[in-house]
Order: sequence, then structure tokens, then C-alpha cells
Amino acid sequence: MNIATPKQMQAIDQAAIEEFGIPCLVLMENAGRATLDCMEAQFGPVGGKSVCIFIGPGNNGGDGLVIARHVLQRGGSPLLIFLVEPEQLKGDAAINAGICGKLWIAHCIIRKEEEISQLIDKIKQLHFDHPIHSIVDALFGIGLSRKLEGRFAAAVRCINDLARRQHWPITAVDIPSGLCAQTGMPLGCVVEADLTVTYGLPKPGHYLHGGTAVGKLEVVDIGIPEQVIASAKLSGQLLNRRSVAALLLPRAKAAHKGSFGHLLILAGSEGKTGAAILAAKAALRSGCGLVTLAVPAALNPIFAASLPEAMTVLLPHSDGCLSSADYKLIRILMADKDAAIIGPGLSTAPETGKLVRRLHQELPAPLLVDADALNLLSLEPCCIREIAGPRILTPHPGEMARLTGLRTAEIQADRLKAADWLAEAEIRDNHEIITVLKGAGTVVCSNKGGWAINSSGNSGMAVGGMGDVLAGFIGGLLAQGYTPWDAAAAGVFLHGLAADLLAEERRQGFTAAEVAAALPFAVTQINQIQYQ
Repeated sequence: MNIATPKQMQAIDQAAIEEFGIPCLVLMENAGRATLDCMEAQFGPVGGKSVCIFIGPGNNGGDGLVIARHVLQRGGSPLLIFLVEPEQLKGDAAINAGICGKLWIAHCIIRKEEEISQLIDKIKQLHFDHPIHSIVDALFGIGLSRKLEGRFAAAVRCINDLARRQHWPITAVDIPSGLCAQTGMPLGCVVEADLTVTYGLPKPGHYLHGGTAVGKLEVVDIGIPEQVIASAKLSGQLLNRRSVAALLLPRAKAAHKGSFGHLLILAGSEGKTGAAILAAKAALRSGCGLVTLAVPAALNPIFAASLPEAMTVLLPHSDGCLSSADYKLIRILMADKDAAIIGPGLSTAPETGKLVRRLHQELPAPLLVDADALNLLSLEPCCIREIAGPRILTPHPGEMARLTGLRTAEIQADRLKAADWLAEAEIRDNHEIITVLKGAGTVVCSNKGGWAINSSGNSGMAVGGMGDVLAGFIGGLLAQGYTPWDAAAAGVFLHGLAADLLAEERRQGFTAAEVAAALPFAVTQINQIQYQ
């Protein structure tokens, strides 16, 4: 499924109206009706119950007015709470306000912030006459870019307070008011929705930072022709079960271990062997045929005892951490390998830095760069674009900040922009670099223009070692012949899905090793979709 930025979605709406002659009023009608359908599917019928609908100044408010009409038609009692004078509404929102007025739908107008407290009392009284079914947030849509203030901020606080105290569910129209549809960052206070119904396509803000204010997201068709969406040539994708199912490669019944690639892992240092072990376990769980670890000689007993299915090669010049003196041996080792990983548990010793930068610049095979290897690259940022083959970089926000020279807060303020940092860069020999910016709503970006946002994963993953498992899993897919983009996209989603399977049993307390063990079950689930 594609994702559209707010500007792209607005252009798509406009194209449907201008090029295909579909009136905006029709799109608004479809949006309002579909939203109420989702509300009833989620919270039950509205008949005999009240629905409180907060109306803002634009087309989002117009959608709310359509919802009110259909609530009335289905036997419910809508209460319209206008944050602007109804006469100030324009275009199709004004048309729907006029219809609601002729239907004598109950309403009140909030002109001042201090009137909110009186509103709360009115809504509570309404509940005694007709039980409240739900609250609808139709204040602001995906075009909001300014901080909410005054009576609008007070209305958001009122919605959240009523929901919290009275246990009334909230439905957000298109996106929760106060949530930036581009960045997923709050614009002051944000409506904390239980259900969000968005139109046409999902937006980045629904998923970035985990989409915690969004609740359950429903994407509904409002009648925009497929030709309009196709002609928009959107480069953003949502990583979900169906899109990832299309990426998985078939496995022949007569295959053998040599059929599924050989991965070399350069990882581990004194005190950090666990990271390398986790990466190797995840690579093995990916279905990779062969996994070899090149490790400091003194640490080999730890790896040999922990990973019976993997092979190890001792690096004679690496004393406790990897050294550039072993560069020639590593290049010889890569002669029969299909891909490599460097970084988990590596340390930031100067000799290790020399090795990392040289391999990054000179290794023609696909290479995933993670953890300390990213920190070492950031010390000489000029070498990042000087590569001899495809690269996947997997930074968390702190590592991304070091790579770009920004502050972590700046990275988090616009994760999509941060991950797309190499979009305009000149890369040697036009090789592809994929950036995987980890975190809630992981972002995958290619320097060649494509980007994606992940929809899987949960807060139980906030423990040490998860990044090592992700690196190993993506590296294992790379070795099996997946393109760098497909390996990164599928790896990110399946890694999160494996954690989601564990979260069905317990919300927290599972380890990175358990996620690695659950990876084959995640792959199996997606394969079942592929063959349906």
C-alpha cells in the first residue's frame, strides 16, 4: 500500500475533483458515511444513543457534519459542537451546515475558551437523556501545521478528559487533531483517539513515533479513481503484511544450504560478544544457508560454544576487537560470501575504525553497517558516499544524529526527512544506500528515491539487543539474494511482526533472543498470505 504525504493527498483530491469531475461534496459525503460505518463496526450501532461531534473550521468539520446527518438517519441523537460560527464555514462544509440546520440537529457554539467547562456539564447531562455512544473529533485534518491554542486546545483537552473520565470512545476524522500528518509530532495538545478513519491513503503521521494517538487506523475508499493515485507516482510505501508478502522469495524443495547464501558477520569485541551472537542467531533464523563469524582470536571460544550452527574464523591480529591488520584476510574470506554485516558489539577502537571505513569504501559485496560501525563512519563523514557496492545503514536516532551532525531531537522531529538524508547526494558509481532509521515507525529510505514506513512492532521491543537481531536478519536476507531494498523492507517488518507475536502472550519482558527465535513464525505467517 502506498503512503501519501499531506501535500500529495491534497493534490490527489484536487485531481479527482478537477480532472474527473467528482464534486468535493460527493467525496465529503462518502468520507462521512464511511467513517460512521467504521464507528458502528468498532463501537456498535448509534441508534438510541448520542454522538458528540466537534466541528472545526474546514473540510474536516464538513466531514463531521455529514457524520451528524447519518447518525440522525440511523436513529441516533447527534450533538454538534461548533468551534466556529456555522455561518463562517465555506464551500461544501457550509452546504452541510445548512442541511444540518434545516434538520434541527442540536448544536452549541464555543466562542471562548472558558465556555468549555460549561460544555462538559452539558454533555454529561446529555448522557442522562441518551447514553453517549462516542465522541467525534472533526476539528482539524491533515493540513494542520500550526500549534493548537485557545479554545481549540481547550476543546482537545475536553475531548480527552471526557473520554478518560467517562470511558467514551473517540473517533478522529482523517487524523487526530493536533497531530502533524507529515511528521507524527504533536502540535501542542493532541486528541487521543481510539479509532482514526483516514481517506484514500494513510499518511506518514499515522505511523511515525508509533502512532500512539491514532488508535486503530482504518483506511477507507471515498471514491477517488485508481487512475488518479497511479498518476501521482507515489514513492512512499506502507510496510504491512500484504506488501511484505509480495517481497518474499520462493524456496525450491530440492534446495540445499548452498542455495540460500553465505553471510559473513564482522562483530563482537571484549565485553560485547552478545551483540555478535544475537546477530548470528537472527541470520540463521532468516533462512540463510551458511553463516560465518570473523572474530578476535581470543574470543573464539565464546562464539564456538554459543553458536553450534555457525562457523567462526579467527582474526589473528585482532586482540579483543577487530583490527585493520586483518583487512587482507577479511577480503579473502569474502571471496565466497554473498553479503556481510559489520558493527554489532564492535567497539570504537581506532584500529577498528580504519577497518570499518576501508571495508565500507572498498568491499564490492552488499554490506550492512550497524551500531559502532556507524559511529566510526561518522568520524569521517566524507567516506560515507565513497562506496564500492550496495550498503544498508541501520542507525537508531542517536547514531543518525552523529551521521548527519544534527541533534537527536531534530532527527525525531522529522524522521522521514532525516532518513532521506542521502536523497540528493552523489554516490560513487551510483550505488544504492538504504537507510533504516530505527524506532517506533521505523523509516526505510533509498538514496534512489523510494521510502517506506513500518507498521509492525511494539513497545516490548525497547530492550537491548533488538538492533543486533534486526541487523542479522536483514543481513541473512541479503545473503539469500534479496535486493538491498527488499531485504531492508521485509527485514524491518518481519522483525516487528515477530515481536508482535510474542506480545500476544505478554506485552513486555521478552528478550531480543526470543524475537530472533520467533522470526521463522513471522515468515510463515506472511508466506501463508502469499499463497492465498
